[in-house]
Amino acid sequence: MPIRIYDKTSAGRRFSSVNLNTEVTKFEPEKSLTRPLPKTGGRNHHGKITSRGRGGGAKRLYRVIDFRRADRDGIEGTVVAVEYDPNRTAHIALVEYADKVKRYILAPVGLSVGAKIIATSRTAADPKVGNSMPLKYIPTGLSVHCVELRPNGGGQMCRSAGMYARLTNREGNYATLVLPSGEVRMVHVECRATIGEVGNADQQNVRWGKAGRMRHLGRRPITRGVAKSHNAHPLGGGSGRSKGNRPPCSPTGVLAKGGDTRNKKKHSTKMILRRRVSTRYGQKTK
Repeated sequence: MPIRIYDKTSAGRRFSSVNLNTEVTKFEPEKSLTRPLPKTGGRNHHGKITSRGRGGGAKRLYRVIDFRRADRDGIEGTVVAVEYDPNRTAHIALVEYADKVKRYILAPVGLSVGAKIIATSRTAADPKVGNSMPLKYIPTGLSVHCVELRPNGGGQMCRSAGMYARLTNREGNYATLVLPSGEVRMVHVECRATIGEVGNADQQNVRWGKAGRMRHLGRRPITRGVAKSHNAHPLGGGSGRSKGNRPPCSPTGVLAKGGDTRNKKKHSTKMILRRRVSTRYGQKTK
């Protein structure tokens, strides 16, 4: 059982559970593939807080993940180990190629130690778990992850634990993907994707149980806006916890539930065939 529930020996244990990470086979990272990860406390280079509720947490080393796999074209690799990565929900696989080069990739479901994988760009490879190739070579109906948004730009979509997109159709220079959120969008057929689903899907079933475990992750407490003074938050002040007849928002007034956050200058919407189903002030929108 990947998720373990302990006896209720304390208040913190009563509502907590632990992921046993049974797929992990190696407990120390590959030193050549690690980098320092300094903490920012949610502050930018000016020292101004741009991400609230961040600070503290356990010290971590960053594992360099190969999201592109472009310079490994045609070189067969062998999975040496599956490791835990404190920087993401998914597990990572250490791959050693035929030329003795080692790289980290996201570990999909069913990828075990000793498995052979390959990445190609000009020819089709065997569509088995862990192989990476452009969408034009992947059979329709398969599940893919670590999908590129632009050719040779590195995988950006479907990278967290348990995520995958379904390749449903190809027409001309574009393939149609159904994303985990329900969004249906087109992606250029030259964009790479990896066969399979991202592993460690049981991560979503973990119950943290106490505030201390969130502090270990670098998450600090968040004070409700209505509990603050009127000069500290738009929802603060007043006699009692009144919201002032305005929707939930951040201290700077940015809408917190259902507000538009997509930057129209940076993100193209013409590739989206159907938007994800979400709720905005109690009403479903598409």
